[in-house]
Formats: sequence, C-alpha cells, structure tokens
Amino acid sequence: MKPVLPIVLATRNAGKTREIRDLLQGFDVEIKNLDDFGPLPPIEEDGDTFDENAYKKASLTARNLGLPALADDSGLLVDALDGAPGVLSARYAGEAASDRQRCAKLLEALKDVENRAAAFECVLSLAVPTGPALTYEGRCEGLICREPAGDNGFGYDPIFYYPPLNKTFAQLTMAEKSRVSHRGKALGQLRDEFDRVLIWIRQHMPGPEPIGCMGGRADE
Repeated sequence: MKPVLPIVLATRNAGKTREIRDLLQGFDVEIKNLDDFGPLPPIEEDGDTFDENAYKKASLTARNLGLPALADDSGLLVDALDGAPGVLSARYAGEAASDRQRCAKLLEALKDVENRAAAFECVLSLAVPTGPALTYEGRCEGLICREPAGDNGFGYDPIFYYPPLNKTFAQLTMAEKSRVSHRGKALGQLRDEFDRVLIWIRQHMPGPEPIGCMGGRADE
C-alpha cells in the first residue's frame, strides 16, 4: 500500500481549501494548507499575471516546507474596467478589506455601467521543492449583478451571475460550482490526470540525504 502523500495548499483561505479537498477526495493524498504549519515568510504576489503569481507561491512554499505545494492565483476580470481588478482582485479594496467590502467597491464602480460582462480566471501551479511545476488553467464567463445574492462561496461569488444556471456563484452548491467554475475547470484537468501527477511528484521529489560514515570501515 502506497503511503499517503502530503500536498500543501499555498493558502490560508478556508473556502479554497474546502473546494480543493472536495475535488481531490478519493486519491492517496493528504491536503494541508498553511495553517497546518508554523510561521512562514510572507510571499509577495507581485507578478503581472496569474501564472507568475501561482508559480511563485507554489515554488517558494514547496522549497520552504520540503513538500509538494499547490497554489492558485485567480481573479475577476471585468470588461468595462479594462480587465480590472484582475491580479489585484484580493486587494481591490485594500489589503485588510473583507469580501463584502470588495464586492461593494466593485458594484459602486459599475453602478452606471450597462456592460456587466466579466470572467473569472484561474491558474494552478503544482510545484516540488527542486523547482519544476505543472500548470493548469480555467476560465468561466458571466455577468456582474446589480446587488449581491446567495450565501455560499467566497470572494466575488455573490455578485458573479452565471447565466446557464440562472444563479450567482454564491447561490450554487459546492458540487454545482465545482463543475462550472474557473477553479473547478483547472482542478478538473488536474484531477483527470492525477494518477500520473502523483507519479511525477514522486519522481521529482528530492531523495533522502546520504548519511556519512564517521568511523571508517568495520573491518579496519
């Protein structure tokens, strides 16, 4: 029986952690996140793209902890705002702002705008301590509501309306959201080849350090 492989999610976001654990259940992995470890150096998300930020978070987390790490960088791109808030989605209303405050700021920015088209994008990066990483991407298109609706999800979910299901993301069950969301699509790609991914991780994880012999040969 193969040992359970720990994979660290490079996040403290409980919502993301629940979604990823749900999508990867059934595999021989133990999904942890940063709250399962002691203090770690902060990682500045200063990339210009979701890809750059996801790789930086995954790779530095993997190196710091000596374990495979999975990071996502995702955000909301609003057509009428030229793609904003984009990579700044989590900090759109300030570093310490709540989800409600971020949604309120976005709704205020769009209060007189007719074009409500928007899309969520997600890039996943799965890295090992030696540096190599695998990348997966997902996108989901929708509209920005005039007011929040729904109590599920997190982030901008209450104001992101998904026309095919006639609901906001915050009105969907976790199973419904996982099937159609940007993160669900990226994770679906990862999940569909996860048996091969586990082989790749084990092949690229550093082996144990050799222990030197201090006393010479036993027959000397």
